[in-house]
Amino acid sequence: MSDRMFAKLCIALIGTLMVSGAAFARPAQAAQLRAKYASLADSLRNNPYKRPLHIESTETDSTLKGDVYGVIPYPFAAVSAALTEAASWCDILILPVTTKSCRVTRASREETTLSIHVGLKYEQLLRDAFPIEFAYRVGVNTAEYFAVGLDAEIGPLSTRDYKVLVEVIPVENGKTFLHLRYAYGFGMAGRLAMQAYLATLGASKVGFSSTAGTLTGGTRGVIERNAMRFFLSIDAYLAAASSPTAEQLERRLQVWFNSNEQYARQLHEMDREEYVAMKRREIQRQRAPQEAARPQPASAGF
Repeated sequence: MSDRMFAKLCIALIGTLMVSGAAFARPAQAAQLRAKYASLADSLRNNPYKRPLHIESTETDSTLKGDVYGVIPYPFAAVSAALTEAASWCDILILPVTTKSCRVTRASREETTLSIHVGLKYEQLLRDAFPIEFAYRVGVNTAEYFAVGLDAEIGPLSTRDYKVLVEVIPVENGKTFLHLRYAYGFGMAGRLAMQAYLATLGASKVGFSSTAGTLTGGTRGVIERNAMRFFLSIDAYLAAASSPTAEQLERRLQVWFNSNEQYARQLHEMDREEYVAMKRREIQRQRAPQEAARPQPASAGF
């Protein structure tokens, strides 16, 4: 891979990486999540998202965090059952354009890893993508509350402490309230890559929340877009779960693309035919014997 391609990949990863890492740390319990659901009643009913959804983001000198809260039209039992299976997460995480592969490895019954390759917004050999290892574990699983987390200590360009928490509770009319938290920390190299991304590929991009009618931009816009892609991936997986097994993959791809196009200003990357064809090939490769990944330069943060 040329120096120019490597630099472009680094920028794209910091700017568009949705699934990178995750951790499950001190999740809110059922009562706290129910209180949040009640406090968001007006926002879930009245918002520009065309669905019961609320998005928040925060930024510090060394961290970014995005939270998506939404009501999804699936029973709590079905949601928790689906998200309990590590293999389901690979079906979820492969949907975004920057995810090139995902495989489950079980060192023991208690230790499960999702081995993911992430890269640019077009087809790549796995050896030209970045491998990241995510620890997966179910934190709480009861009849009233479910929480699962993914965890990665390091990522590209000095990024670190990737954290994704998904927690759900049952709500009225057989639906489920889902909270997704996506966060990570970064050092100087990560900050510089983010600045480069925002000055080039991400210069005109915006997020979802707004202040005084102006949509969030910059690094908060980045974290909001990534969190939203993750939320829509979970939703697409659940939407397809009731289809015949042979039809579920195509259903997931179509639902994911349609959902992203609802927010085209923030999330549009390519046309439908290109996306579906690329994902079919990537998933076929994912199901075949794994291509060896080329070790990345130390400067990539690994």
